[in-house]
Amino acid sequence: MKAIVDANKETTLTQLERPAPQGHEVEVKILYAGLNRRDLMIRSRRREETAPVVLGSDAVGIITRIGEAVSRFKEGETVIVNPGLYWDECTNTSPDTLEIVGYPNHGTFSEYYLQDENYFELNPNYLTNREAGVLALSALTAYRAIFTKGQLAPGETVFIPGGSSGVSTYMIIFAKAVGARVITTSRQKNKLDQLKGIGADVTLLTSDDWQEALSSETIDCVIDSIGEKTFHRSLAVLKKGGRLVTFGATTDDVVSFNVRQFFYNQQTILGTTLGSREELRAMLQFIEHYHIHPIVDKVFSYKDYRQAFDYLKQSQQIGNIAFTFNE
Repeated sequence: MKAIVDANKETTLTQLERPAPQGHEVEVKILYAGLNRRDLMIRSRRREETAPVVLGSDAVGIITRIGEAVSRFKEGETVIVNPGLYWDECTNTSPDTLEIVGYPNHGTFSEYYLQDENYFELNPNYLTNREAGVLALSALTAYRAIFTKGQLAPGETVFIPGGSSGVSTYMIIFAKAVGARVITTSRQKNKLDQLKGIGADVTLLTSDDWQEALSSETIDCVIDSIGEKTFHRSLAVLKKGGRLVTFGATTDDVVSFNVRQFFYNQQTILGTTLGSREELRAMLQFIEHYHIHPIVDKVFSYKDYRQAFDYLKQSQQIGNIAFTFNE
């Protein structure tokens, strides 16, 4: 089978063996797989590692073969991949055993994907395969950040710097679904109207003076995934007693902020990452209840993976990017 493999400081399209499922394992013929910033991060951070790894954390596909002990599924069913392994129940922190599909274990950017049956869920019937292929990683991350950690309530205001990413677009849509007010930003002026089109109430440029522009707003919660470039600015616009949730650092891991102002304002900083199987199932029920559709910005053939990675690296998209494999 063909797969997008990272090894020896480069990413290539590689022919791999197609192992047969054993025991509780399920083999899925991949239809669509979502490309995420995590895939860029893995490529950049494992430059010294030579062991090959199939990239990719998201996918939807059709079950083609099952192991002899499988009880949850049957051949021919359409399923989505759970990107978080060994994290079953919703807990305050992820277990030490947590692994995310695509590194260190093989991921979904291949014609076939093999995994234990407990790490698949049936595809919501109302979603297209294209939509389902970009769902789990970003939407699960957004769901835990907004609700489990952020505890966002109807009528509150949430500020989401960098609104055009896959995770951020889900957060905007989720927040609006429960009746929250949403403020977001973009570095690109042409994206501001598009972000309003998916639900944002207020949009700002990243280069704007946020404190001045938001002086009349009461921001209950900030969800920041950018890191060093925005962290101190995010805290500065957060109300006294407000919550700041962080799950990413696309600029830099190390941040600085005014700690005295922080404790005087009695604000709370919360870290989060991905989510449990319990939260994945809750998220699937949530999107079905509100009939939420993922935003698919662009679809690439897996053979055009280099162009897809470049497109994501340039932050041209609003929403999600997908690879198509067997359709």
